[in-house]
Amino acid sequence: MKGMRFFQTVQSKIIIIYVLLILMAMQLIGVYFVRTMEKSFIDNFTNNLNSQASVLATFTPQFLTESSESNSSGEPKKPNAELNEIVKQLFNISEAEIQIIDANGIVQATSDPSKASLIGQKTTQAEVVSALQGIKDIESDVIDSDGHPRKVIAQPVSEGAKVIGAVYIVASMESLYGTMNRINKIFLSGTGIALAFTVFLGVVLAHTITNPIKEITRQASAMADGHFNQQVSVKGPDEIGQLGNAFNHMTNRLKEALALNEEEREKLASVLANMNDGVIATNDQGKIIVVNRKAKQMLQNGDEDLTDRSISDVLGIAEENIGQYVQGEHQTATIQVANGEEGDFVKLRVVFSPIHRRGIGITGTIAMLQDITEQEQLEDARREFVANVSHELRTPLTTMKSYLEALDDGAIEDPSLAHRFVGVMRNETERMIRLVGDLLHLSRLDSRISLVSKEPTNVLDMLEEVADRFSFQLDQKDISIQISVAPGIREVLLDRDQIDQVLDNLVSNAIKYTPEGGAIAIRASRTDKDWLEISVQDNGIGIPKKDLSRIFDRFYRVDKARSRNMGGTGLGLSIAREIVKAHGGTISLDSELNHGTRVTFALPAQQVEGEAV
Repeated sequence: MKGMRFFQTVQSKIIIIYVLLILMAMQLIGVYFVRTMEKSFIDNFTNNLNSQASVLATFTPQFLTESSESNSSGEPKKPNAELNEIVKQLFNISEAEIQIIDANGIVQATSDPSKASLIGQKTTQAEVVSALQGIKDIESDVIDSDGHPRKVIAQPVSEGAKVIGAVYIVASMESLYGTMNRINKIFLSGTGIALAFTVFLGVVLAHTITNPIKEITRQASAMADGHFNQQVSVKGPDEIGQLGNAFNHMTNRLKEALALNEEEREKLASVLANMNDGVIATNDQGKIIVVNRKAKQMLQNGDEDLTDRSISDVLGIAEENIGQYVQGEHQTATIQVANGEEGDFVKLRVVFSPIHRRGIGITGTIAMLQDITEQEQLEDARREFVANVSHELRTPLTTMKSYLEALDDGAIEDPSLAHRFVGVMRNETERMIRLVGDLLHLSRLDSRISLVSKEPTNVLDMLEEVADRFSFQLDQKDISIQISVAPGIREVLLDRDQIDQVLDNLVSNAIKYTPEGGAIAIRASRTDKDWLEISVQDNGIGIPKKDLSRIFDRFYRVDKARSRNMGGTGLGLSIAREIVKAHGGTISLDSELNHGTRVTFALPAQQVEGEAV
């Protein structure tokens, strides 16, 4: 497998291509060289033989002439010893078989002693016949009985224009081909060495090319794993160096882009986590892909993972309705979510917005969740407040109008009746003045216009003065009042006027709702935090449990008719709460129906120098 992988690498392909190119080039060069060398050797060999044949053809005519004259005189034919000697000497030089033939085709001399028997015999060689016919430069290649290649040369011997004989040469080419074989072996050996060197150079060359590529590949893999700190080493200004520089630049840009993207994601996550509104994002299938912590809190899901859940299931809205909200003009829906307590719900406003992608269209939905429970409660409280104020003002105004009409109808003529009517209208007017005054006081407290001006105040004196102010009402209903101040509580810093108003409201309510012969207790003590705690307790009719949660609301009355008849505006406890809050304190109310009520407020009272709180 490793071998197969090696042949699939760029390095192996470069080496193979490089070696194949060199091998093909050497083969072409070798073939051309061998063919050229072989042709050159054969041409030189042939020219050499032709030269010898030409030389023999030049000086052998005299010997052939003598032989012809001897034959024409009728004398017996004798071997030409001198010609044989010359031919033998040439044989020793060229190692070729040389025959001299006369015009009749009779062999006159031969250089091969083993063929001396041919002298005086007629030859029938085709080359000789052609030469005796005057054809020059006759040559042919033949294979002897032993399978050796031979070169045959025949040249005519002329005297003037007459052909008087021929020179016939047969030379072995075995040494020539042996030399060529040795040269081929040397060439093949050189080719093998060159190929080995070529492979080595190919490996080195491929290594120099592929090493930077391998390094870039390793860096790319590291980048894919999120590592951007490494850089590709650049060894030169060539194309690979330029590629390395470009890759390093891309790495830096990608690192910056990812860092910016991560920063943006962290910002987005921080924004989503700290938003007061809930955010839910879905894909095109309506599956939730992003939800922030506030949305989970609003939907009462806690730490439950809402990812991949359908938004219609989470919000309790049908899918087709969600589609209408997303694509329609009205993109707002209102839902209610149980708050975990029986009968208590949280009202949420859901605003749907589509996610658009260029060229694709809507690819998802973003739902913004806003808790409008408090807003609805405030709106209800505003409407109730306006209705209460209108009612509280309309009642005395209606009474005054009716009495004025009665006076206008003639009751003014009756002094006693007119005096009584005027008294009623004066009471209703004072009631409206008290109501408007309380409203203005509450407005100043709400807008922080009413400042707290603290001064040293003796707690015992303050409580006793409160009891003195209500002594007449207490005596009328035969109600006893008890004042108790814990040891060590003397003078503290507080706004005497405002705290007097709080105590007046509490004691006044206690007197109103305590039957004759009842008891009221005012106690001052210290809390664990060294705060001043004052409580007003009665044993009156008490307050039903269902009304305790709203007892400090403006204009709220447990028994509206009875409270109105007693002259109350329904703002006393609200004003008391705002004054205590302006001092940085707390106020609470405990009550049991038919057993009495206790109102307690605590103030962070500052110790006066030399006194202990």
